[in-house]
Amino acid sequence: MRKLIENKEVLKYCPHFSHIINFKYKADDLITDKLITVYRDFIFKADIHNEDDRIMVKDIDHVLNKYIDDFIFRKELKTEIVQIRIKKSCQDIIRAIVENILNIFNNYLYNTTRKIKIARWI
Repeated sequence: MRKLIENKEVLKYCPHFSHIINFKYKADDLITDKLITVYRDFIFKADIHNEDDRIMVKDIDHVLNKYIDDFIFRKELKTEIVQIRIKKSCQDIIRAIVENILNIFNNYLYNTTRKIKIARWI
């Protein structure tokens, strides 16, 4: 019963939960499948009483929603995620993956806001 209450509390910080979990992707898209699994595992494992975990839960919810809605970001994340290396000595692999996903998103934001696209009029 206590876990159910904690899960409901976690979902308060994840406004895009149902959109992410119910996302229809191609059967051969293993990366999207793993990302959604990591998302679900992380948010329900996070300590919602810890401020850092709450922030990460909100951030990963936002990032995966962006992943679903933005084709360019989805392509970028799929390219970058396969290059992540995590040491075997890492205590929390899911957390390390989430931190890397958030870093990829921050780099994506930085790079896309730095490039100004100007339409060419003929």
